[in-house]
Amino acid sequence: MSFEQALAGFTRDAAYAGFAEQKFGALEPGKWADFIIVDTDVAAADPQEIGKTQVLQTWVAGKKVWQRPASGTAERGR
Repeated sequence: MSFEQALAGFTRDAAYAGFAEQKFGALEPGKWADFIIVDTDVAAADPQEIGKTQVLQTWVAGKKVWQRPASGTAERGR
């Protein structure tokens, strides 16, 4: 399975399987915006290194709810 196939399986295809493709499954206008920002381009990374990827931010419903501060300790969004 390619990276693109796996990504689609966990996003668009999963939303479709749950009859929810109009609500989520892609970052598009009008859809829920739940996503994370990471420090690694996992599409280009060495597969052995992906496990070291760090989450930098978490967004829920289009609002930032968590961010990793420079010191490495977690802080909640407002």
